[in-house]
Amino acid sequence: MQEKTLTGKIVKGIAGFYYVSAEGKRYECKAKGVFRKDHRKPLVGDNARIEVLDEDMGLGNIRELLPRSSELIRPAVANVDQALVIFAVASPKPNLNLLDRFLVMMGQQNLPCVICFNKLDLDHGHLSEEYQAVYEKSGHSTILVSAARGDGVPQLRELLKGKTTAAAGPSGVGKSSLTNLLLGQSAMETGELSRKLERGKHTTRHSELLELGENSYILDTPGFSSLELFDLEKEELSSFYPEFSTYEQLCRFRGCSHVAEPVCGVRNAAETGQISKIRYENYCQIYRELKERRKY
Repeated sequence: MQEKTLTGKIVKGIAGFYYVSAEGKRYECKAKGVFRKDHRKPLVGDNARIEVLDEDMGLGNIRELLPRSSELIRPAVANVDQALVIFAVASPKPNLNLLDRFLVMMGQQNLPCVICFNKLDLDHGHLSEEYQAVYEKSGHSTILVSAARGDGVPQLRELLKGKTTAAAGPSGVGKSSLTNLLLGQSAMETGELSRKLERGKHTTRHSELLELGENSYILDTPGFSSLELFDLEKEELSSFYPEFSTYEQLCRFRGCSHVAEPVCGVRNAAETGQISKIRYENYCQIYRELKERRKY
């Protein structure tokens, strides 16, 4: 009997088993010993060739990992195209320092970010448009949504179409509700997904890709457990604040840190409202942390 081989995507890996989505079906697979010998470990997001061992039971072996277009360190996942960073406009009030750290961390991994401000229905102070203006000026796609009312969800789904997206954000921002809405047209029942995501908050320690549509996936992950900035030198930090570049040529000193030097174009731009004062203050705080870290 001729061996049946398929090409698919690893959507979940747990306890040595890898679940591969191929031709509309999910196969439970083990990785062949050759990967261990070569010190290669399959990752969620990997495209793989599998041999089908039992079609009815959905069992197979991974025979080959296809080349990766990208590989994230945290969470460990391959072939991610972008990050979706979710914060609430209110309840809880957005921690923009935390958001900036997310953006720097994703920038270090060369991953484009879409910033999503949820809970537009609770924006009684009308701050959402201000947040959107600040972050679009920093070069990031920004979208305002309300999972409760469904506002902006079709536009968000369009931004995720045809891509593999890693979702991140602090607790309480409505990530599960938003994911339920995005997956509303998938084969998985929303109620079942809600229970799964609720359980995941407490017990899952693995990453999983959820299918939004053809070639469109969102990464269901336990989250970024640390916001450590990987081996970042303080002198590199300003490169993750693209809105600074216009004003850096106005600094008196080459290699200006934009923190304490006299005649600093960036600091002056923050004081005069040409760049976001909050973004500038976050930059200064992270810069000082990096400076202190290098002392030890």
